[in-house]
Amino acid sequence: YRDLHTFELQAPTRLIEWACGNRVCVAGYGQSDGNEILQLIPPPTLLTKETQGLCPERDFKVECGGFSDRPVYSLKYVPDTSLLVTSGPPNSSLQVWQVSAEDSDVIKSVSTLATENCTEQSWAKIATISARAPWVLHGSRLDRVQITEVESRKSVYTAASRGSEELSGLAFLDCNTLLLCCATGRLCLADIRQPQSLMEATSVPSASCSEQWCMGTRHGTQGLEPSSQPVARLSSKGLLTLTDLRKTSEFFALAKARVPSPGSGAEFLCVSWAPALEGCLAISGFDGTVHVYDTQSWDSSGREAEPVFVHKGHAFGGAGGSGELPLVTVHTWHLQKPRTLLSAANDGSLHVWDWVQPCGKC
Repeated sequence: YRDLHTFELQAPTRLIEWACGNRVCVAGYGQSDGNEILQLIPPPTLLTKETQGLCPERDFKVECGGFSDRPVYSLKYVPDTSLLVTSGPPNSSLQVWQVSAEDSDVIKSVSTLATENCTEQSWAKIATISARAPWVLHGSRLDRVQITEVESRKSVYTAASRGSEELSGLAFLDCNTLLLCCATGRLCLADIRQPQSLMEATSVPSASCSEQWCMGTRHGTQGLEPSSQPVARLSSKGLLTLTDLRKTSEFFALAKARVPSPGSGAEFLCVSWAPALEGCLAISGFDGTVHVYDTQSWDSSGREAEPVFVHKGHAFGGAGGSGELPLVTVHTWHLQKPRTLLSAANDGSLHVWDWVQPCGKC
């Protein structure tokens, strides 16, 4: 490691969200009520683009916080506002929060966005954008996807209904184009200018009913169209596919991740592209590790891929009170520092780490 910071949370978290001003937001998911939502100030070494030397202050600091009366399974900041949106059991409704001003340290609930099927037990996956207005894209199933204007609570778009498969993720590719990923691995593209249009992208190489999938989209690179950004899909058995949305009839790369014990569970599956490293992605959710891969040499053979780095810090934390080893619940990349990642585990540990890779683009 070039650098490693640890922070102990009061409860396990399954999400990490970067906010404006280089803040980090985390939230608990383990309690039926009283789950904390915290906005943290990272250590000073993470607030500069260049790596600094020794720094006397190496801990996160709590800047403000609040409590949710339900587990928080997804959280997104609404760009260009002081609002954030959360979702979680027991239904698909959304909660809107106000991040406090400088003279207050409270994150308070301001409204609830009820959906037409808010009694649906599946929690809603969410994405946000503010290109036209503060919007939230949300839904728990393929036939229940919509866009809601956050401040007015007005529904501005409902996707065409085609099947009722459970969603594992969704994203704005730009202000007009949406990408939806089903738990079965199906990808669907939607254009809000054509509400009845829903195009299916390439299917996955295996269709095991016990296999679950998630997706990761890459932040748009300046000068490139959103559709040219590759989409990664990760299965609960460790299979990784890369898809070019300009050619949806096939995937251009297929690999097998080196995960210790692939299973059917997918609760914490996570795959994400590095925003500042070409062709690098990270995966987690199988055990107490985070694997980083360089995909630039991948082809469609499906061979096992060798990770360029494995973060084992959470696994070294040891077994908790239940006797089970920690499980990484989520990870995310630093927005400016190329090799810096944040990861959290179900034992309440939050790690920030920067690895040294002397050769290769990763």
